[in-house]
Amino acid sequence: MKTKNMTSVLRQIVKPLFVLTLLFNLSSCVDQGASTQADVNSAEDTSAKVESAIDLTGKKIGYATPSLNAPYYQALLQSIKASTEKNGMVFLSADGQDDINKQVAAVEDLITKGVDALLLNPKDPDALVGVTKVAKAAGIPVFIIDSSINPSADYVTTIQSNNLANGELAGEWLVKKMGNTKMNIALLSGNAGNPVGRTRKQGLLQGITEEQLRTQGKIDLNVKTQAYTEWSYAGGLKAMEDILVAHPDINVVITESDVCVLGAIKAIKQAGKTDDILIVAGADGQKEAIKYIMDTDFYGCTAMNSPVQIGKNAVEYAIQYMNGKRDFKKTSFTAPLLITKENAAKYYDPKALF
Repeated sequence: MKTKNMTSVLRQIVKPLFVLTLLFNLSSCVDQGASTQADVNSAEDTSAKVESAIDLTGKKIGYATPSLNAPYYQALLQSIKASTEKNGMVFLSADGQDDINKQVAAVEDLITKGVDALLLNPKDPDALVGVTKVAKAAGIPVFIIDSSINPSADYVTTIQSNNLANGELAGEWLVKKMGNTKMNIALLSGNAGNPVGRTRKQGLLQGITEEQLRTQGKIDLNVKTQAYTEWSYAGGLKAMEDILVAHPDINVVITESDVCVLGAIKAIKQAGKTDDILIVAGADGQKEAIKYIMDTDFYGCTAMNSPVQIGKNAVEYAIQYMNGKRDFKKTSFTAPLLITKENAAKYYDPKALF
C-alpha cells in the first residue's frame, strides 16, 4: 500500500484498531496463542515458595530457552531455577542456542528425561507445535512463557507480560508528551513475523491513535519507516544509522523492546540528535533503559516485562497443575506497568541481570 493512499484511508477510519489492521496487515488484535480478554488471567506478584498439597521433592521442571545470548533470557532462566529449587524440585534446562532445530532437539531431550512439567519459550511459534504434542502424549504439561505459540499446539497456558496493554500505555504517554507537535516516527522492531513483537507494535500504535482521538479529535499517525534489529544492540545501531540518513526529520523513535533501541542511542548520539529525538519503548524495563530514563530527557518511557515475575508465575502454575488444577486460562498476563522518570528509580537495580 503506497503512503499517499494509506494516509487517505487512515483519515477516514475512526476506530484505531482498524487503523492498525490496515497499516500492518494484522489478521488479529492479539498475538498467536492469546485468547480473548474474557479468557485472560491477570497474574499478581507471587513469592517463590508455593503451597503444595503434594510432596514436590524430586519433581522435575524442564525449561527450554531459545537462547542465552541476552540478559533477559539469562534472568528468566535464573528466576525459574530459583523458584524451582526453592520448592524442593529439580531444575533441568536446555539452550536452543538461537537455532530452531537445536531448540526442537533440546525439548525432545527434556521430554526423554521425564520432566514433570515443561516450560517452553519458543523461538518460532510454529516450529515447536510438534514437540508440544509429543510432550502431551508423554503426560507432560507444557507451559508457554514469554513468547507465543501457534494455537494448534498442546499447552496449558501462556505466561507473559501484557504486551498489548503495555504498548498502549507507552503510546498514550507519547501523545501526552508531544502534544500537538508533529511526530515523524521511526519504528524499530525485533524480527519479522514475531508474534510478541507484533502485539507490542499494535499496542504502541493503538495507544497513540486512541489518545490522539481522545485529546485532538483526529488521528495523525506518521510512521515514516520501520526497521528490524533482530533484538540486538548491533542491529539497533545499524538500523538507526540508516534511518538517520534516509529520514533526517525523524523526531520520535518507538520500539518493541529496549534492546532494539539501546544500540540506536549510539547512532543518535553520534549524529548529535539527542535533543531532537524522543525514544519510547513498548517493553522491557531493562536496567540500562531505566538508567537512561532517570538520567536523560531523550528516553521517555518503557514498560515492564519482568523476567523474574514471569519465571515465578510459570513455576507456580506448574505446581498448581501438579496439584490437580486444570481450569487455566489460555493466557496469563502479568500486570501492565509504565516506567517513566517519575517512578524509574523504584524499578532500577544496577545489580540485576536485566
